[in-house]
Amino acid sequence: QVQLVETGGGLVQVGGSLRLSCAASGRTWSINYWDWYRQAPGKQRELVAHITSAGSTNYGDSVKGRFAISRDNAKTTVYLQMNSLKPEDTAVYYCHAQYGFMRNTVWGQGTQVTVSS
Repeated sequence: QVQLVETGGGLVQVGGSLRLSCAASGRTWSINYWDWYRQAPGKQRELVAHITSAGSTNYGDSVKGRFAISRDNAKTTVYLQMNSLKPEDTAVYYCHAQYGFMRNTVWGQGTQVTVSS
């Protein structure tokens, strides 16, 4: 099993920055990839950023050039650096991971990010 806990959300002004963290516990060595998703009120959950066990990354179109996903050397924590924040970035941000041979998936509890104008 793998468990995920997100931290780092909060209130920030337009143009500001925040860094979210997602700490994994359990069978962290078996994680195949990590994602950050977000869900705004009344909208579907959308993929924000993705990083594989090899370190390859990709991003949703709305955050390219502003957000960066990274991982610590121990591969137990993933970060989402968010710069040049906009009001439309306001959402609950969720960490997600796939792990193991059976490709199990797990979600964190989410962390609120609010960008104030």
